[in-house]
Amino acid sequence: MADPSSYRPKPGQIPDSPGVYRFRDEHRRVIYVGKAKSLRQRLANYFQDLAGLHPRTRSMVTTAASVEWTVVSTEVEALQLEYSWIKEFDPRFNVKYRDDKSYPYLAVTMSEQYPRVQVMRGHKKKGVRYFGPYAHAWAIRDTVDLLLRVFPVRTCSAGVFKNARRTGRPCLLGYIGKCSAPCVDRISAEDHRELAEEFCDFMAGRTGTYLRRLERQMGEAAEAMEYERAARLRDDIGALRKAMEKNAVVLADATDADLIAVAEDELEAAVQIFHVRGGRVRGQRGWVTDKVEEITTGALVEHALQQLYGEETGDSVPKEVLVPALPDPVEPVQEWLSGRRGAQVSLRVPQRGDKRALMETVERNAQQALVLHKTKRASDLTTRSRALEEIADALELDSAPLRIECYDISHLQGDDVVASMVVFEDGLARKSEYRRFQIKGFEGQDDVRSMHEVITRRFKRYLAEKERTGEWTDGESPDGAAGAAGTGADDGSGPLTDVSSAPLSDGLKDEDGRPKRFAYPPQLVVVDGGQPQVAAAQRALDELGIDDIAVCGLAKRLEEVWVPGEDDPVVLPRTSEGLYLLQRIRDEAHRFAITYQRTKRSKRFRSSPLDDIPGLGDTRKQALIKHFGSLKRLRSATLDQICEVPGIGRKTAETIAVALAQAAPAAPAVNTATGEIMEDEAPDPTTGASGEPVTAGAPDERRGQET
Repeated sequence: MADPSSYRPKPGQIPDSPGVYRFRDEHRRVIYVGKAKSLRQRLANYFQDLAGLHPRTRSMVTTAASVEWTVVSTEVEALQLEYSWIKEFDPRFNVKYRDDKSYPYLAVTMSEQYPRVQVMRGHKKKGVRYFGPYAHAWAIRDTVDLLLRVFPVRTCSAGVFKNARRTGRPCLLGYIGKCSAPCVDRISAEDHRELAEEFCDFMAGRTGTYLRRLERQMGEAAEAMEYERAARLRDDIGALRKAMEKNAVVLADATDADLIAVAEDELEAAVQIFHVRGGRVRGQRGWVTDKVEEITTGALVEHALQQLYGEETGDSVPKEVLVPALPDPVEPVQEWLSGRRGAQVSLRVPQRGDKRALMETVERNAQQALVLHKTKRASDLTTRSRALEEIADALELDSAPLRIECYDISHLQGDDVVASMVVFEDGLARKSEYRRFQIKGFEGQDDVRSMHEVITRRFKRYLAEKERTGEWTDGESPDGAAGAAGTGADDGSGPLTDVSSAPLSDGLKDEDGRPKRFAYPPQLVVVDGGQPQVAAAQRALDELGIDDIAVCGLAKRLEEVWVPGEDDPVVLPRTSEGLYLLQRIRDEAHRFAITYQRTKRSKRFRSSPLDDIPGLGDTRKQALIKHFGSLKRLRSATLDQICEVPGIGRKTAETIAVALAQAAPAAPAVNTATGEIMEDEAPDPTTGASGEPVTAGAPDERRGQET
């Protein structure tokens, strides 16, 4: 590990001008390339106290052994040079987009004497017209098959073309009318090129001209009673319309634009691009990248633009590029795009209308791409094994943690405090083992105390189950287990709730056929949080006398792994499969806790004084509200009026009247959609006059924050 001060440039050496810089390691390999409006200010940020640097930046500057720079005259030149160097050196600490597939294009080889229509992948070639990219090659072939009825352009390979010319016999497509057969001179080279030009015009969106021409020819053929020719023209028109339907109009005014969306988490980001030409979505593509450097959404967009248009010129760069966030600064990037196109390019964030709606669709695709990438990565057995081994090495465990439990605390401003426990076995989620907790040992917001309570309750259950099944001999139970060992009950601070009724295998049941809910100990306990939460979890295990279960915490902000008794965290590499697995487990625990907390909160908001009346079910509660219209009217009703409700007898009416008299008046109901305070005459205590849900005395969720 190098000391950045050993290669820090002397004061005054770094120019205060735009430029591009390169960090090299001890073997002179370029590990990072960056650009700056002011090299002096940017590079000074790297040579500060290491403790103040982001972990990813700290890893880069300690890996490097030297830094060098090149001065340019403008920020646009810096952008171009940065792209060139990233392509040339492939630095390990730069964002690298991995194309999730090699996207096919519909290509027309206009540089050949007899242009050919075909599917092409890879780098673009000069003299070839490209349309796309498409998601699948079969989509291109379906489109071409429809268009060849009207534009019978050559599609055969060079070998087939030469063989047909040598034998004087065209291929099958020539016989069935889907090729004009230039190989046997049925059409001249000039006429065939004109046919290819018309094909390209139609693919570029200029469809109206050809449809009107065919319709006119069909009408003329029908008037001349050439019905067979008219029928063929009718079928040609149908084929063109079908080809057009494959790309529905999404933007009016024949807009040419590319829409770019980003979905990201702490470790990875997915980019999706929709190519819209002539108002129609002509293609879609996407990339996934590891975030090996600290980077904003705008910077991710800038890198995506570099990769997307770095080698494109002319019409391949559209007039309009819509993005979720603008690079900072945006002017050099916009000027660079305009230079690639040779005309003005608009780079902006859509705010409303059809373009905003389409951007939301692209964003959903990006989210799905990121989820799919994570699913594929998690399903690989070799990857999971490597992840568990990396965790064991980082935490100095004796063996790989085949069972990992993760705990998270969730609340809203200290209300409805709950916790979750998720279980991963062999790197995969075991949802039948998930559990959820209510924190009732105390009131208020205290994540550390909540974590201590949850760990204590969970492992008291484990110790009780272990003693009950006879796995200990007399007197072997550790201190702290005795209180729960005899009954197998909780400590009274709140129930632990099963969340799945999925059948368990025989190996997960005891001799009575009941699930062994907490019978299996994990090799590793992960808590969502930093040093305080880890210390609380370890203290709970120590109090129970458990010393064979490892504990760690994953702090969300910097993705640092904390272990008990250490002042410094364990920093796993950003590309580590072990860190990825820990993050996925932590995120799953957070999701599960948030879901439970929201469920509890929604039930509390929908509560009514009628819920506490014994023997009063949902049917009779609904009948009471329907009859009186509101709780206020029900409170003011006499016993005789209450008895008029079907199913309500005299004794039940007395119970209702007493219960409502003792219950405190509810706080005003609030329409959560509009913020309006509803009147007491609301038709239902859980809905407002507009049918929107209301809350009684609920905290202001716009200011509150779930954790």
